[in-house]
Amino acid sequence: MTFTSLLRRNRNIRLLWLGQVVSQLGDWFNSIAVYALLLDVTGSATAVAAMMVVQLAPTAFVGPWAGVVVDRLNRQRVLVAADLVRGVLMLGLLLVRDASNIWVAYLVIGLSVAATGFFEPARSALLPNIASVDELVPANALSSATWSAMLAVGAALGGVVTAAFGRHAAFLLNSVSFFVSAAFIARMRPGASALSTSPRRDAETGFLNGLRFIASHTSVRALVSVKAAWSIAGGVILLLTVFGERVFPIGGGSAGGIGVLYSARGIGAGLGALATRWLCGSDPRRLRQAIAPGFLLCGVSYVCFGLAPSLLLASLAVVVAHAGGSLLWVSSTVLLQLSVPDRFRGRVFGIDFALMTLVTATMSYATGWALDSLGFAPRPLAMMLGALFFLPAAFWSARGRRL
Repeated sequence: MTFTSLLRRNRNIRLLWLGQVVSQLGDWFNSIAVYALLLDVTGSATAVAAMMVVQLAPTAFVGPWAGVVVDRLNRQRVLVAADLVRGVLMLGLLLVRDASNIWVAYLVIGLSVAATGFFEPARSALLPNIASVDELVPANALSSATWSAMLAVGAALGGVVTAAFGRHAAFLLNSVSFFVSAAFIARMRPGASALSTSPRRDAETGFLNGLRFIASHTSVRALVSVKAAWSIAGGVILLLTVFGERVFPIGGGSAGGIGVLYSARGIGAGLGALATRWLCGSDPRRLRQAIAPGFLLCGVSYVCFGLAPSLLLASLAVVVAHAGGSLLWVSSTVLLQLSVPDRFRGRVFGIDFALMTLVTATMSYATGWALDSLGFAPRPLAMMLGALFFLPAAFWSARGRRL
């Protein structure tokens, strides 16, 4: 099934996808502008690392409880409400003028990320309600490829727009994108299987019950760990901003180099999503077998990123690394959607997303601290982080077949 035929035949997936396109395009506009703001005002990698923590940590705390909400309430309404809240919050970034009120940026981003902690588990849990089994792999691959394309396009345009029109133009566009996304999602008709009837408040929808389900299923536990292990890349993602500023600056500023490297990240993730669909199809066995090579590809590529002598070669390494990351993301997501019953799906994806963001936030801040306080240079630090991926690659090589 092609992406075009999937979008043509399934109206609900089409509307969910259109919402994703506009909101994520605005998100990457916003991220480049925020990173450039922090680097220009503070000149500190730790300040950017702290923002990355703020962009992630709230989800680690909200995610598990958001999963309970997703399993109890109408998932479509949860998505719309999260978009509306984020659209209003992003207007607060227009108040940030200089270093004296930079705290407003951290507050706004933190609250909006908390809303994202409800959105992402709801979207992952809703997808099997609106897609057939045969549509799950192409639908998830399309979602990942779209995220990647919006990263590539949004990061590049975000750098250009921020340089040409100022940061506030990017902030305003991001706010509008969430309202447009909410309008698309509100038009979906997912049916009763997405809990469109009365809310469920029985004991089975409790958080601890969801934890017990994960603990009692070995394969689910292993799959929930995949995104968390991939989140070692959180440290390298911080290094993309540092390389853009210190190693490969363009035109004397940080926004251009950051935009190029983030675009490479998006291109790689898009190619990885397409490759996963082509190599694995809808075969769960092939999806499981792809996890170990995905981790290995990430590790080798990030070691090469640390050695790259030019922006072009560094970008190519980032492309390959994030192709491997996208393979991990799509494979683990589809396998969880196939393995987890609907009544537990919101909590499982809430915990999955929370673990991923917690590890990413920890690695991002630790990397910033190593740069600013321990005096590590960016290149050897990138190589060290890349080598960490060999550990989950070895685990899945040894045990993936049994799982």
